[in-house]
Amino acid sequence: MPVARTRAVALLGLTGSVVEVEADLSSQLPAFVIIGLPDAALGEARDRVRAAAVNAGCPLPQRRLTVNLSPAALPKHGSGFDLAIAVACLAAAGGISAESVERVVHLGELGLDGRLRPIDGILPAVLAAVRSGYDTVMVPTANADEAGLVPGVAVIGVASLLDAAVHHGGVYDDRAFEAVPAPDRADPSGAVEEPHGDLADVSGNDDAVEALLAAAAGGHHVFLLGPPGAGKTMLASRLPGILPDLDADEALEVASLRSLSGRPPVAGLSHRPPFEAPHHTATAAAMVGGGSRLIRPGAAARASHGVLFLDEAPEFPSAVLDVLRQPLESGSIAIHRANAVASFPARFQLVIAANPCPCGNHGSKGAECTCPPNARRRYLARISGPLLDRIDVQLKVPRITAAGLRVAAERPGISTAVARQRVVEARARAARRLRGTPWRTNSQMPGPWLRGAGGLHPGGRATADLDRALELGGVTMRGYDRILKVAWTLADLDGADVPGLDHVGRALFLRKGLPL
Repeated sequence: MPVARTRAVALLGLTGSVVEVEADLSSQLPAFVIIGLPDAALGEARDRVRAAAVNAGCPLPQRRLTVNLSPAALPKHGSGFDLAIAVACLAAAGGISAESVERVVHLGELGLDGRLRPIDGILPAVLAAVRSGYDTVMVPTANADEAGLVPGVAVIGVASLLDAAVHHGGVYDDRAFEAVPAPDRADPSGAVEEPHGDLADVSGNDDAVEALLAAAAGGHHVFLLGPPGAGKTMLASRLPGILPDLDADEALEVASLRSLSGRPPVAGLSHRPPFEAPHHTATAAAMVGGGSRLIRPGAAARASHGVLFLDEAPEFPSAVLDVLRQPLESGSIAIHRANAVASFPARFQLVIAANPCPCGNHGSKGAECTCPPNARRRYLARISGPLLDRIDVQLKVPRITAAGLRVAAERPGISTAVARQRVVEARARAARRLRGTPWRTNSQMPGPWLRGAGGLHPGGRATADLDRALELGGVTMRGYDRILKVAWTLADLDGADVPGLDHVGRALFLRKGLPL
């Protein structure tokens, strides 16, 4: 019969492109040829498909099969094309309906026994199919629940190639296949699905709690400097809990990144912000993404719409920290390879924590610091100035004293639920103010707009202290703008229409961590 066609999806980063899989059966000597820029894993589909078809009970004819993956210029990776290639070949041989096959997008890897195995990246692949106008996808049974998270698509879960052939009208001997279960993968990356703990557990660090509220309300990055035991990690782990819920598009994007990383959602679509805490031995590729064959997202991409926490930041290699400078500005990551560029979203909140010196005791009462001044300077110099200049909130976190603990016991702190409500209200005020602009939070406002239409003009009474700091070189122009952004966030938290001198002063304190 003539050429049979179906569809699959090629992923490049988080972007999917629908690929037309064409199969032609000719009367030449038996052969199986795949053309259209396949990689090595896709080239091996020849042997997988033939063996799977025989063992599933729907063998391919012993003739020349030519499979073309179009467009040919698009790089294609992995084994997720197996099912599409197999059903296209069966349709070309006349064993199943070519019309039925052409209407469905097929995704899945074949085992030699004919069963379908789950693949990574099902969620972004199905999203790409839906956005290209297709409303039916066929996937392995283990991927069906994940594919069903995409609205507006009919998902057909099949356990084997035989089940797929029968669905498309094939007449074969009935055989039962046990579906391949989804792998139970441990998550060694430092990701936390739902960080535990309540903000009320933080005792005696009122400035740090205020900094955390401001960071959540305005989407600001945070640097916490303090000795061991001051509560830096506790504060960072509470930040995702006070962030607002994700909307449907953000939740789907977060789930797609997890799916592409091999960590698919297991209990439906989560609307809570993600929390990533990579170890300080992470490489630059582990931080932003990469890979020699399939480009996967790194910790910064997986933290998109959530929090990226770098504990003991000076222990990270300087090159790893500096790769975050561009994503902090643009909100996206581009991984360049010789034949392609993969893009990932990276609009996360960065929280970094550091000790004041290698021993951790510098500046602590009752503790002796054994580090010479040069060692302290070298230690904190591992966090570069350009990176610090992109962090809006920079605060010293002292150890709590016995007196502070007694005061905290008499005056309970704000709970996560109450803090989240305050953050939601502050973000709503900012959204109303920013209506008609492309920005949603205060941290996204550009400096020129902020100093013009934003309402805070240099030289005014409210910015007197900040203007003085800029004149004396205490802050850069970028730092000046970021302090104004934090001042707007503090005003939103207080319900004020315009930031006053107090808001700018508190923002300057949160930037430097020192009294004015």
